[in-house]
Amino acid sequence: MTICRLILIALLATAACNAQTTHVPGQWPVQDGNYVIKDFHFGSGESLPELKLHYLTLGQPHRDAAGHTDNVVLLLHGTGGDAHSPLNPVFSDVLFGPGQPLDITKFYIILPDDIGMGESSKPSDGLRMHFPQYDYDDMVRSQHTMLVDGLHVDHLRLILGTSMGCMQSFVWGETYPQFSDALAPFACLPVEIAGRNRMFRYMSMQMIRNDPAWKNGEYTTEPVEGLRGANDLVMIAGSAPLLMQKNYPTRASAEAYVDRTLNRLIAQTDANNLLYYVNASRNYNPEPKLSTITAPVLWINSADDFINPPELGIAQKLVTRMPHAKFILIPISDATRGHGTHTQAAVWKDYLIAFLQETEKK
Repeated sequence: MTICRLILIALLATAACNAQTTHVPGQWPVQDGNYVIKDFHFGSGESLPELKLHYLTLGQPHRDAAGHTDNVVLLLHGTGGDAHSPLNPVFSDVLFGPGQPLDITKFYIILPDDIGMGESSKPSDGLRMHFPQYDYDDMVRSQHTMLVDGLHVDHLRLILGTSMGCMQSFVWGETYPQFSDALAPFACLPVEIAGRNRMFRYMSMQMIRNDPAWKNGEYTTEPVEGLRGANDLVMIAGSAPLLMQKNYPTRASAEAYVDRTLNRLIAQTDANNLLYYVNASRNYNPEPKLSTITAPVLWINSADDFINPPELGIAQKLVTRMPHAKFILIPISDATRGHGTHTQAAVWKDYLIAFLQETEKK
């Protein structure tokens, strides 16, 4: 989860990218910008006169002899995250520095805030439950528009997505099969969100809807009990058993961790935003068209992922439907972090290095 800030969207006269240099904590000199898509139509049939997409970038774009961008990496964050999520040192410090696989002196890295999250248009801006019911298809389509029309990027070297971004990577591969040289989806499955995965999402949403303080989204103060229940489930789903047992070996330490973490999550979460971004996966299901993904795919999951448990056997079966896909299941170790292993770049960095070498155009 990340901070769901309440941003009032200014009505812009034209759809344009407005970038200015900012500095995030640490060493990364990000460029901060916004792009506004006029009259954006969602798959639900709803529309917004202006859809604001916020993004960060690192590095500079490069074009080949034909004028096409050839060094652009699109990094897609997880549910409730934002463009700053990949700047976590355990991810960025391992990947972005000199000589590292996504060295920002060589690559142009784009980190978008997805619809409903970060500083992009979202329910908490004012529409609340009247905000369009967006889904992953809408997110990917808006990302494509932002890249092409806003940032003038006509081709990607790599799409690397974690969790929700992992699922979006499969959608990208099916929707725009020639747009990226390679796909790296980490921590997801390319199937309908069902079984226990949908159950914990549904329970999270119901916790909020059943809190009388929610008032069908028209609350003046956050429905704290609903948020507490929802975040209970999210925290457990994203946890790693070995790490939890090692770090919190007593009843007192375990309970203190829960109280401390939940207080932080509740303070940072808007209930309507959570309802929307958790439910955005409701109609996700790339399985029927997996064979249309022609780009090389590096698909990595971890064995201690509660959300995408390996015992389902789904990945091993479906990887064969994509003509150029490789699936890697990272075994449980002291270095893995359950579902959050996708952020621990040191665990899978070598696989990414080899993949980039294999997919490099000669």
